[in-house]
Amino acid sequence: MATFICKLKEYRALADITQEHLAEMVNVRRETIIRLEAGKYNPSLKLAIDISRAVNAPIEEIFIFD
Repeated sequence: MATFICKLKEYRALADITQEHLAEMVNVRRETIIRLEAGKYNPSLKLAIDISRAVNAPIEEIFIFD
C-alpha cells in the first residue's frame, strides 16, 4: 500500500497562511486542514488543486504518494 506524505504545513507556512485562512480559501473546515497536515486524510483532486493554487506550489510537491 502506498505511503501518503503531506508537506502542506511547510508550504502553508512559506505562504504565511494560517490553517483557518487556508480552510476558508478552499471551502473546508479547519479540521480538514489539520488532518491533511497530519497525513490522516487523502484530499480529493479538486481539494488538492485548490490547495495547490492557494499556497502557490505544485500538487506533486505538496502531496506525495510513495
